[in-house]
Amino acid sequence: MTTIDAQLHAYERDHPGRPWHAVLAGPAEATGDQTVAMLDANGVDGAILISAFTMYRYDASYALEVHRRHPRRFALIKPVDPADPGVADVIADWKRTPGAVGVRMLLVRSGLAADAADPGLNRVLSTAARIGMPVNLHIAGRLDQGIELIRRHRDTQIIVDHLGLVQPHEPPVPAEPWADLPKVLTLAKFENVTIKITGACTLSREAYPFNDIWDPVCAMIDTFGIDRCLWGTDWTRAVNFLSFAQGVDAFRATGRISASDKAKLMGANTARVYAWSPGK
Repeated sequence: MTTIDAQLHAYERDHPGRPWHAVLAGPAEATGDQTVAMLDANGVDGAILISAFTMYRYDASYALEVHRRHPRRFALIKPVDPADPGVADVIADWKRTPGAVGVRMLLVRSGLAADAADPGLNRVLSTAARIGMPVNLHIAGRLDQGIELIRRHRDTQIIVDHLGLVQPHEPPVPAEPWADLPKVLTLAKFENVTIKITGACTLSREAYPFNDIWDPVCAMIDTFGIDRCLWGTDWTRAVNFLSFAQGVDAFRATGRISASDKAKLMGANTARVYAWSPGK
């Protein structure tokens, strides 16, 4: 089967030419070349490369550089700023960029409006619907606002980041990491919503192979349907909990889902949702 990681970040070391805004939990660097070597070592064909907001905010120049070097291995997603009055033009320009398959909006960003009626938030979602660009929506920690935004934009293709749940950057795992799962599952009624099962292993309170994630993960798959679920590791944010290989193999080797469902979850669905496959 074709295996596609639905969420990876790549970045250089901090340097004056492209300085970091903040520090993300992860290695000192995760360059494009290093990421390709990691994919090759673990039998992963390609990935959706999401420009790292923590380091680069809305500047996707490093992700673009990685794509120029490895166009057959990565498709690109760029965070956009809903507070920017020109965000509609930014999205339209990004749509024309080689390798671009979506944009990302992070409700958890400090200082962003907490009102679902905010014009900027709604402008991003309506613009994306108009030009046919999927939106990765990070609503963990702001589920009520996120659910209301999704209700308002049923024509926008929305991919909810990270199971819709707050995920830790370092141990320990929260006492009730799946507490908001019932609320996330209510999103299944919106047919335009796909859920990213990314970073799920960081919610495990057990060692590899993280068997305690499967009851809630399978509840998500059962509720949304396998065709609306995407797998990914969220490397490098997960580095303090597991290796990349463990993030792949925990899903590849599990007996909780069938081989045909694994093929959809770990690659085919991502290729369909983003209209992109490695090597094309």
